[in-house]
Amino acid sequence: MVGHDGVVENFQSRAVYECDAYTLERAVPDLVVLPRTPDEVARVAALGTEAGMALVPRGAGTSLAGGCLAPQGSLLVALTRMREIEILDPENRQARVQAGVVNATLSRVAGDHGLHFAPDPSSQQVCTVGGNVANNSGGPHTLKYGVTTNHVMAVELVTPDGNRQWLGSRTVATGGLDLAGLTVGSEGTFGIVTRAWVQLTPVPPSVRTMVALFGSVKDASRAVSLLVTSGVVPAAVEMMDALILTALKDAFGMEFPGDAKALLLIEVDGVEPGLDEEARVAEACCKEAGAFSVRQAEDAAERKKLWRARKRAFGALGRLSRNFCTQDGVVPRTRLPEVLSEIQNVADTHRLQVANVFHAGDGNLHPILLYDERDADEVKRVLAASTLILEHCLELGGSLTGEHGIGVEKLGLMGRAFGEDSLSFMRSVRDVFDPDLRANPGKAIPAGTGCTDDGTLRGPPARQAAL
Repeated sequence: MVGHDGVVENFQSRAVYECDAYTLERAVPDLVVLPRTPDEVARVAALGTEAGMALVPRGAGTSLAGGCLAPQGSLLVALTRMREIEILDPENRQARVQAGVVNATLSRVAGDHGLHFAPDPSSQQVCTVGGNVANNSGGPHTLKYGVTTNHVMAVELVTPDGNRQWLGSRTVATGGLDLAGLTVGSEGTFGIVTRAWVQLTPVPPSVRTMVALFGSVKDASRAVSLLVTSGVVPAAVEMMDALILTALKDAFGMEFPGDAKALLLIEVDGVEPGLDEEARVAEACCKEAGAFSVRQAEDAAERKKLWRARKRAFGALGRLSRNFCTQDGVVPRTRLPEVLSEIQNVADTHRLQVANVFHAGDGNLHPILLYDERDADEVKRVLAASTLILEHCLELGGSLTGEHGIGVEKLGLMGRAFGEDSLSFMRSVRDVFDPDLRANPGKAIPAGTGCTDDGTLRGPPARQAAL
């Protein structure tokens, strides 16, 4: 079906797919296939189901919650060869793309027409549109432009029985239920998304990018609240703490004052008239909150350097630690100082270092716990600390994820985030698409055990029983 070079059989090659960017749990898939077309995906899905195997879709493997790990008895369907931009329609600001198209590639191609694909995860240079759809990915510019679901009009879904169907429409209002919107963020539990119609957004004609330095995270958090309530709608408000600044200095030679304990990267964009005033308002909010330095990028090259540093912040932590675990909770913006203080308390209690780089404008936290995977006790402490941090986000009226998804990492907390009635509805919806639970089993939606689900990778029921 996919050719000899489209099947990965030997153990060493399959082991390449044992994990994603979330490395605390690993699983070598039984078999890996690399289809090139939606039709091949459908045929592979039908054959896998006939053989009693689960189907696990995978993009570039940049997910951060274990969403593309393959349980025993699974067929891993890697979509990275499906990278064709089939239709680019600049007049309607739309594109039809295959699931393996890289996020940044789509924006580069659309850029020739003054357009871009607005969702911009930090991994956008490698992550794929299919993965963005699966996890409803966001990014720094989510604050103004929204997450993936705000830019997807229709998806082609392959269900485990091999059926291909388009959900949604190229028009804005279609009537009926929003099945495309329902599929975005379902983490592969409905089937495999092979193609999507996406909306493209005009590249803003003008932009101002500012860096503000603070003596404390608390002051920086207050600046965020002041800015968001000022009437200005920033394109992005990103925060980095002292540990991240140290990592950036070591990795990229970026210099920051020794008394800088937090940095805000603020961007406003739009038409030129009025943009300087928005920048002045942002600067005033920062200074009112206690910023001791606020400066604006002098040119496009400096802006690009600042954003490169922000999007490489996670990788820079490799200078400080062998491994790290990135969390993805959300809290109301006004609770940022409180939750950041609690994160530090949890880290101190569990004898761990924690770094913070996150989307402050919408309260989407990314506390990063540093550890060494060779130290079993430290791994246990990281897991315990991660759970406490996410539980505290829920207590403050927040959620378990802003953009990384539930995957296997947060499955055991779903019962605390949602009541059993809500979880039962979720399972009922999933059953409409996949009654035999063969589409990415053991992810996103607990299998009926509520908060007692331990997140252990499990294969499809029939296959698991046979094994």
